[in-house]
Amino acid sequence: MPSRLARLLPAPRRLLAALLPMALLALPLAVPLVNAQNELPADELPLEDIQTFAEVFERIKRAYVEEVDDSTLLRNAMRGMLSELDPHSAYLDSEEFQSLRESTEGEFGGIGIEVGLEEGRLTVITPIDDTPASRAGVQARDVILAIDDTPTERLSLQEAVTLMRGEAGSEIQLTLQRSGEDAPIEVTLTREVIRTESVRSEILEPGYGYLRVSQFQNRTGDQVNNAIRRMERDEPLQGLILDLRNNPGGVLQSAVAVADAFLESGLVVYTEGRLPDTEMRFSASRETAAPDVPLVVLINGGSASAAEIVAGALQDQRRGVIMGTESFGKGSVQQVLPLGNGEGLKLTTALYYTPNGRSIQALGIEPDVTVVRGRIEVTEGSHQLREADLEGHLRSSSEPRTSSETSTRLREDYQLGEALNLLKALNVLERRER
Repeated sequence: MPSRLARLLPAPRRLLAALLPMALLALPLAVPLVNAQNELPADELPLEDIQTFAEVFERIKRAYVEEVDDSTLLRNAMRGMLSELDPHSAYLDSEEFQSLRESTEGEFGGIGIEVGLEEGRLTVITPIDDTPASRAGVQARDVILAIDDTPTERLSLQEAVTLMRGEAGSEIQLTLQRSGEDAPIEVTLTREVIRTESVRSEILEPGYGYLRVSQFQNRTGDQVNNAIRRMERDEPLQGLILDLRNNPGGVLQSAVAVADAFLESGLVVYTEGRLPDTEMRFSASRETAAPDVPLVVLINGGSASAAEIVAGALQDQRRGVIMGTESFGKGSVQQVLPLGNGEGLKLTTALYYTPNGRSIQALGIEPDVTVVRGRIEVTEGSHQLREADLEGHLRSSSEPRTSSETSTRLREDYQLGEALNLLKALNVLERRER
């Protein structure tokens, strides 16, 4: 006696008839397959859609211009099922699964670029610091029209990432569309082994530190705490700039650890989803590396996901001033679920919320102080010669020993310069209030 499902199939081959009921075994979490009388409830399962799927499968097998094997068709069906949910859910084959694991560990082969889909277009979220992409001038919000000779309009996100990854030393050409440019931009890059150090720090001026977090990897929280201790080794910090610009995000727990470096208590972030294990709350601990240091956090349109968690927590708890431009607006949480065949799913399972209950999804973080990207240009004739400009001048004991490299960076990075000025102003106000 054939099953009800088998009777509904339009006489498919035996393989397909066997595969479809097996696929349905994954559904009990969401849909009951049988009622108390062990009957298949017609109002619970889209049997008509399953019948249509079987028909489409069979017609492709018979009529497509080239022969396609069953495994390819079924994997493509699973890819389509996930890619139509949202831009961040995906079916990962074994190579893609391994690639994702490598990126969270901080080493992979490629050009150093984080991408996403915006309105169906492959878009740069951010280039990673000191990688082929950043050195070639690739910018956040650039749209990638083609990878080598392959147009991106029909590629899934994972397919595009796979094309951009490759052996170190090999070349890749990107065709970019950039806002404000009339014609596409061609960029040729040489792939490298990308070893991303997620944290970098330095003293900009005596007492004022700079902490750059380029992405959130497994050890980013520990690296931030170590960097703060190094900067405070000689003297206490009077102010700190936390730079999250062009930070595409990463590991959720690392974002919580970074926020915890500045917070002594209170909620950092919470998540809400359909299943109980997706509802989580993360709070700051008492052990805090920099609980009282005046803080300015830099963000921009390339600050996404975990970077927005940190900025949102510090903003809601009034722990620091958020400066720059509006962030990317990725407020969803993805879980990577391994499958028994060595492949995996990257599935959006929850949305995250800031301590005050704000969802950042498609909205982003609004800075407290808006400062657009730019650089300071000294016009001809505007600079008057001063004693400090003379070569070999005697140095005052109180003269700041800022390196010429740092001075150049502050001139070229207007947002960074304004953040430093704000920290100095906050210290002046605090001294006057004492």
